[in-house]
Amino acid sequence: METLTWLESTWLAEFVRETPWVYSSLEIVHLLGMALLVGPATLFDLRLLGAGQGAISVSAAARHLLPVARTGFAAAAASGAAMFAGSAREIAGTGAAPVKLALLGVAGLNVALFHLGVYRRVGAWNGDRRAPAAARAAGAVSLVTWTGVLACGRLIAYT
Repeated sequence: METLTWLESTWLAEFVRETPWVYSSLEIVHLLGMALLVGPATLFDLRLLGAGQGAISVSAAARHLLPVARTGFAAAAASGAAMFAGSAREIAGTGAAPVKLALLGVAGLNVALFHLGVYRRVGAWNGDRRAPAAARAAGAVSLVTWTGVLACGRLIAYT
């Protein structure tokens, strides 16, 4: 709790709380960031699960979609951290915040395992062939975790 109290006393937290339009502007950036993250990630996950198999290779989908998703993640993470700083104790006390953070951890671990694991051999299964089970599992985990992150983000306001 001391860390949360300290966080709320930082210049950033005070700026977020006390400056008109800052919090609402951060919410807009956060929502746009989540859209830029989850939209392309969902399309990529669906490709891993077999959608568009004959239309686009996995590596082409990654090349087009994942840079947008990374940009969205950066915007969502920065704006989310700033909003959290402004009301850290209140947000941390909600039922949904710890679940959201846990799901973010699972999502990050899933991305790392995918890129350090099965995606390193994408050349062998890139084309029209069905993605390996590990790639399909990563896509399914991604879909579930990002859906959960979005749901918990909304529930923070109500729990």
